Amino acid sequence: MRRRSVSLLGLAGLLVLPLTSIPQAQAQAPAQPRAQAQDQAAADSLVSAGKPVTASSTEGTGFEAGRAVDGNTATRWASLEGVDPQWVRIDLGATHTVSRVKLNWEAAYGKAYRIQTSADGATWTDVYATTTGDGGVDDLAVSGSGRYLRMHGTSRGTPYGYSLWEFEVYGAPSGGGVPGGPAVPFGSHLRPYAAGTLKPSGAQATIDQKVVDYYNKWKAAFVRQNCGNGWYQIISPDADHPYVAEAQGYGMVVTATMAGADPDAKKIFDGLVKWKIDHPSSINPNLLAAEQDAACKSVNGGDGATDGDMDVAYGLLLADKQWGSAGTYNYKDLALKHIAAIKKDELNPTTRLLKLGDWSSSGDQYYYISRTSDWMVDHFRAFRTASGDTTWDAVRSAHQTQISRLQSTYASGTGLLPDFVVDTNTTPKPAPGQVLEDPNDGAYWWNACRTPWRIADDAVTSGDATSLAAARKLNSWIKSKTGGDPNKIAIGYKLNGTQISAGSEAAFFAPFAVAAMTDPGSQAWLDALWNKMLTTPVDTSSYFSASIQLQVMITASGNHWVP
Repeated sequence: MRRRSVSLLGLAGLLVLPLTSIPQAQAQAPAQPRAQAQDQAAADSLVSAGKPVTASSTEGTGFEAGRAVDGNTATRWASLEGVDPQWVRIDLGATHTVSRVKLNWEAAYGKAYRIQTSADGATWTDVYATTTGDGGVDDLAVSGSGRYLRMHGTSRGTPYGYSLWEFEVYGAPSGGGVPGGPAVPFGSHLRPYAAGTLKPSGAQATIDQKVVDYYNKWKAAFVRQNCGNGWYQIISPDADHPYVAEAQGYGMVVTATMAGADPDAKKIFDGLVKWKIDHPSSINPNLLAAEQDAACKSVNGGDGATDGDMDVAYGLLLADKQWGSAGTYNYKDLALKHIAAIKKDELNPTTRLLKLGDWSSSGDQYYYISRTSDWMVDHFRAFRTASGDTTWDAVRSAHQTQISRLQSTYASGTGLLPDFVVDTNTTPKPAPGQVLEDPNDGAYWWNACRTPWRIADDAVTSGDATSLAAARKLNSWIKSKTGGDPNKIAIGYKLNGTQISAGSEAAFFAPFAVAAMTDPGSQAWLDALWNKMLTTPVDTSSYFSASIQLQVMITASGNHWVP
């Protein structure tokens, strides 16, 4: 949809908030004698071996968190040296009762630490605490339950870090998964990126925390319950109407991804789902009406917009993986219906390229026009996996072919894509002028500014060669164009690289950070882009720029995943 306002963003530091809610230390009963702990464990099993493990930091290659549960006492997890606090967390996969924890410390041990359990990876309960640890082997009898268990160190016993040869948890499943608990909590990094993908420099826990900080500010600025009826909405002060489908789609993807960091994520997501169900497109009721007014009523015909519908379907797939579909809403069923509706009414059956919305039909002037920012390749992969429909393989291939072709034919020196592509039934080309929104419809403007992020999202998650090549072309050009200074990224470019407007806007500079992740030689450039995002506050007048920057930060931190 059209971007009517351009706001220049100031610089401000971000408040650092805790990533998870950690209760204050409680008085703990002394650990049971070691023999008693071992007797209790005889009735239980080792439940931590080989399970997914994450940590606040690692000392370096060879000291990854998973080495603490590999059953090999010659390998170990080690945190960064000289930094408190640090933690290492095990995901048991489902709720377990826990009776025993065994810590086999390397020389770098914890003097003060807690053993904590959690149902959701966000709120933690102490089951053991000490301030007099002395290293060696700590064999502890505990009593608690949860899906997640962690060692949370607050004071090192040496000048180094925290290091465990083995971290063993004994217990038994207590039945089923965690009600309402996410399967892929934010910060768990259970879905690693393609080999060679860069991330911003620094401790992973610190990087994740910056995303949580920004999310909290984004949430305060744009997540609303203005309309009653159990609905949540993402407000869009910079759009033509207070509520637009694109914003709701962003909100669904973001809240499903931030589960585990935000205990209200599922509640907000379900409110967005109810909004989607209660505001159906007038053309296909399984799609979302594109625009609502201040009275929360759909307007302008109530038809659908492809950009919003793509993210709504993707968000529903994320929710199904996070929480399952046995609750208030059957996310999987809703997602499959939404995907089928996109195929029926928002996909051109001849070109296999996305249309602008379900309102465009054969014979009208828009039928062979497509918006490049809708070309979300990782979404096509998710739709194929969820539906089993091979059509989505052909759709993905068609869009990737046009990305490569447009770059080589019309932007060989830059790799930039235009907002809109016309004549998709013959020889697709950039719009010759205003075809829908703006005289710059054929330029890299307020729609196409998202394409480096969208293309590179697929590159980092799939490792696909076509997506990698397209992302790297964009990265190489912008890094050279700006001399490695992200403050020089302008607001809009002609496809030949000529600047359209001066200023700095997150919607334009942030997406290039994901493209930078694909190039092993761009660490300094990625760090510069990341640091610019950290010093760019949430623009409360622009859901568009703020939502794009947030999603870029999610990807840059290693937390974007494909359901």
